[in-house]
Amino acid sequence: MTNSSKFMPEIRRRTLLAGAGSTALLAISGAARAQDPVSGELVVLNWLGGSELDMMHSIQKAFLAKYPNVTIREVAITGQGDMRGGIRTALMGGEVVDVLFNTWPAFRKELADAGMLRPIDDPWKSFGWDKLISQSWKDLGSIGDKTYGLTYTFGDRSGIWYKKEHLAKAGIAEPPKTWDEFVASFAKLTKAGYAAPVAIPGKYWAHAEWFETLLLRTAGVETATKLGAHEIPWTDPAVKTALTKYAEMMTAGCCGAANIMLANDWDGEADQVFQANAKNYLLIGMWMNNRAKNDYKLVEGKDYGLFQFPSLGMGHDDTSSVDAKELLVTTNGPNPKAADAFLDFWTSAEAANILAKAGYASPSSNVDTSFYGEVQKVATQAVASSKLQFVLGDLLPGDLVDEYRVQLQKFLQDPSGANIDTVLAAIETKAQGSY
Repeated sequence: MTNSSKFMPEIRRRTLLAGAGSTALLAISGAARAQDPVSGELVVLNWLGGSELDMMHSIQKAFLAKYPNVTIREVAITGQGDMRGGIRTALMGGEVVDVLFNTWPAFRKELADAGMLRPIDDPWKSFGWDKLISQSWKDLGSIGDKTYGLTYTFGDRSGIWYKKEHLAKAGIAEPPKTWDEFVASFAKLTKAGYAAPVAIPGKYWAHAEWFETLLLRTAGVETATKLGAHEIPWTDPAVKTALTKYAEMMTAGCCGAANIMLANDWDGEADQVFQANAKNYLLIGMWMNNRAKNDYKLVEGKDYGLFQFPSLGMGHDDTSSVDAKELLVTTNGPNPKAADAFLDFWTSAEAANILAKAGYASPSSNVDTSFYGEVQKVATQAVASSKLQFVLGDLLPGDLVDEYRVQLQKFLQDPSGANIDTVLAAIETKAQGSY
């Protein structure tokens, strides 16, 4: 087949292979194909969008240039909010793919438990990824003693984005370092004419970001890990302390009306900060860097910056929430040879540097870190020097994470102590039937 630089989203129904017999046949087929040149159609399931999608397509085009006998068919999953439902629907509906993008450890386990994922320990060894990707990232992509995910980018989720001219206008010389300084800055920013100091995207999931880092900073990674595994209840005093800190921020005039928070996702709130100049602080992942540079045409380090979550002085200020995006390969994908080559390409210098230039961090030692701008350097240093906890929402079972986010929306509408108790009790009730 000839090379193509076009990625055409489509849904093509095929029959899912199931059972041990099919798995054995696939193993034999995969072994035979390992002796053949990399060629044929590679089917990639993708749910990324915007400038992040452009970055991914740039890497795919570079891959196709290296493997001219491969074509890529892209199965595009579109929607809003958490995309696991759309991916699940496509796969369970019969769509067969070779590779899929993932960012949820709980979803990886769900797919692996269903027998839909192929372990990548053999290609990890044969391609020599252990020389490029650290053991900690391999562990992150593992379930038990098997490796399933190849992390291709990671991000600091405890960094707060801001536009530098906003702080200057409000007479704030530098980003706040402590919680008290942070809360005190609200009045200065409001006086300077901004509608709301903190942008809270409450429509789907991003309003949980504040709670999750506050949980780390007030109780540490051990407590967050136990909560994610439901080894402590949601009604635990440590969880209430974190949500009470969130309420403290809200009652200090951080965020404006609840109905406005609940109406907007992260991208709309980003527009409010960086385009409308109506809000000031946004706690969101590192994909914001790509959006600021490519969609808003802002200069990293000059027009906007990132500062780490302010310290609370409660003994856990050396913690950070992190996320990662990974590539998974399926058990029934028809082109495992091309799938493995595709994963390998993401560890290459060419792919890692495309990521870096677009504002993303790569875990590959092939990356040229001189491409990292000021913001990415702040983020990677924070990740390197912190005790890390994976995004809590991505660790929770699907039905529980939905309830968790809905209850936090109710908290935004009423951050009183009594409602905090009600909200946490409701999450705990759901959690008791989710594990």
